[in-house]
Amino acid sequence: MSDQVTIFDTTLRDGEQAPGISLDVAEKLEIAEQLSRLGVDIIEAGFPVASVGEFEAVQAIARSVGGPVIAGLSRTQRADVDRCWEAVRDADRARIHIFISTSPSHMEHMLKMTAAQVVAETRSGVSRAREHTTDVEFSPQDATRTPLDFMLEVLQTAVEAGATTLNIPDTVGYGIPWDFGDLIAHVRKSIPGDYVISTHCHNDLGLAVANSLAGVKAGARQVEVCVNGLGERAGNAALEEVVMALAIRPDQFDGLGTAVRSEELAKTSRLVSRLTGYPLQYNKAVVGRNAFAHESGIHQHGVLAERSTYEIIDAASVGQQGSQIVLGKHSGRHAFGDTLAKMGLSIHGDALNSAFTRFKELADRKVTLTEADLEAIVAEELGTSVEAEFALESLEVVGGTVGVPRASVVVSRAGTKSEATAEGDGMIDAACQAIRAATGVEGSLTGFNVSSVTGGVDALGDVVVQLQAGELRVSGRGVSTDVVEASARAYLNATNRVVRALARNERRRTEVGP
Repeated sequence: MSDQVTIFDTTLRDGEQAPGISLDVAEKLEIAEQLSRLGVDIIEAGFPVASVGEFEAVQAIARSVGGPVIAGLSRTQRADVDRCWEAVRDADRARIHIFISTSPSHMEHMLKMTAAQVVAETRSGVSRAREHTTDVEFSPQDATRTPLDFMLEVLQTAVEAGATTLNIPDTVGYGIPWDFGDLIAHVRKSIPGDYVISTHCHNDLGLAVANSLAGVKAGARQVEVCVNGLGERAGNAALEEVVMALAIRPDQFDGLGTAVRSEELAKTSRLVSRLTGYPLQYNKAVVGRNAFAHESGIHQHGVLAERSTYEIIDAASVGQQGSQIVLGKHSGRHAFGDTLAKMGLSIHGDALNSAFTRFKELADRKVTLTEADLEAIVAEELGTSVEAEFALESLEVVGGTVGVPRASVVVSRAGTKSEATAEGDGMIDAACQAIRAATGVEGSLTGFNVSSVTGGVDALGDVVVQLQAGELRVSGRGVSTDVVEASARAYLNATNRVVRALARNERRRTEVGP
């Protein structure tokens, strides 16, 4: 049995299924490249048959991201398997991940299949995948609510058909650690063959990481995870928590480790947070801003005397060093670009020029800017510069305890300016209403989150919004020392995402035909 746990990252597939997340190809590539630097073993790049855009993203990752195995998800149908292989085949190492539901509830209400039909589909799908590649994973969806004897029959069928990894998904987060561990041990004992056992745990009861670790303890040697615990409903097992639990407590796992470069964890977490628009909770284990913060006097005294008194993880080991003051209003373009490069922030050409202009604007209001400030500026620029439809030229708001809040905006599109004035329930609402009028893009604000990037009265405000436009739900981000301006920028960022999504959908409709 392997002395290392394989880390299978499904942020770009299962993680992206979280409500409101809609990543384009460039954003998925950026995350995949960072996952490669992080050292994950396998990247599940997506579900190629889901849409033309999904296929294009998986194919782009397979063709350009080296290092990890690139996997695609597929149902058992022959056409799905072939489409999946077409998407991943150009990877240095490719995997097809076959799944089918096996619980009574899923078979009756979703598949409309009998047990015998599910077994036959399993054999057919895995066999077809093996015609393309020797690296085939199989998952019986909703395994923890599947009768044990039937699940074993399906798994045995998958192994006989050529599956090299058997993944046990706790699809609805139903498992309890000791029970889930027993299940993994039973599979290992009952199914002969040369294969890897894997776990895929959801967090509906807050036990995804605990269940994953119980699986490792029982013999699983692959763990499926998402950065920041993203995923449907309550999310998936968090990559950073699983990795650090194995690193900090090898005594509990027979010395098992991972190939993950833990010093890249914080950077990866921040990247995924800004591209998905999902803010990171302050008290998030390992990568949250409070993970290494101490307010209690006793705790502060202990940590100052000896870090290990109250910290079991060295902040530097996960890339959580404190932000350093790096630039000010007198810094030039070269120093700005060089600093971003040293921070590992990839931005070039017009986007770099726009980010530098934005940096100078903010530096005039803020004496110094930290690495966290620079990350926020780049995050905003990357979210608005690619195919941007509208740019904010000016914003003026009037509010207070007397009168109705009012905002006036000027936005530009392809060199043409438009302006609008609107009233609202507050200054932020008025600004959003004015942007809606100026752009002509309808949408309703369904989520709003504001946080400070750093401390102090001149701290940058980082605003993330969720915008619903018909069936589209997108996120937007904006930063500024003025929270109203940051909110307006976030709303306009989301508006641009709506415009881009509609344009992509129209192009694909034209390409595919009626």
